Amino acid sequence: MEGKKVAKTKSCAVLPFVTFIVGFVGALVLGWWGFPKVLYSEKAQPIRFSHKIHVEDQGMDCEQCHSFREDGSYAGLPTTEQCAECHSEVMGEDPEEQKFVEEYVNQEREVGWLVYQKQPDNAYFSHIAHQDFECGECHLDVANTDTPPVFYENKLSGYSKNTMKMWQCERCHAQNGASNACYICHK
Repeated sequence: MEGKKVAKTKSCAVLPFVTFIVGFVGALVLGWWGFPKVLYSEKAQPIRFSHKIHVEDQGMDCEQCHSFREDGSYAGLPTTEQCAECHSEVMGEDPEEQKFVEEYVNQEREVGWLVYQKQPDNAYFSHIAHQDFECGECHLDVANTDTPPVFYENKLSGYSKNTMKMWQCERCHAQNGASNACYICHK
């Protein structure tokens, strides 16, 4: 009789441990797979834009479309008017270019591009101070893409999943001997 009691006691002690492990693994799976699915919505750019065609085939430099203001800040994405200097008419067979000319250039509308690296209002970033770094070191390397990557928008903040985080900036500053003082980036 005592042997059955000992076996029953051991199985009762194992059950909570197994339940804990199953619950823990389930929580990890939901946290790593489920939470990002709930937190981020997937969006596509309004037009498929090929950086590859512009850079490789047309031999354009980044600075022809992406420029700096006098204060060194980034001027942003090119306007439809700037693009229309070359694309006032459809130049190729690409239906996306035709869509761009018909829906944006001809109607004098700006494209609502989704920005992968939207900078928070409380941070100042000088692109000109960082111009010696390759763009792909800080954000998505779209210069070699034929189709823009999926845009993952954080449903809470509205920022892209790919927006640089403060710890990434701090790490780069530390590795390159730049100051990590708050006032350097927060003005």
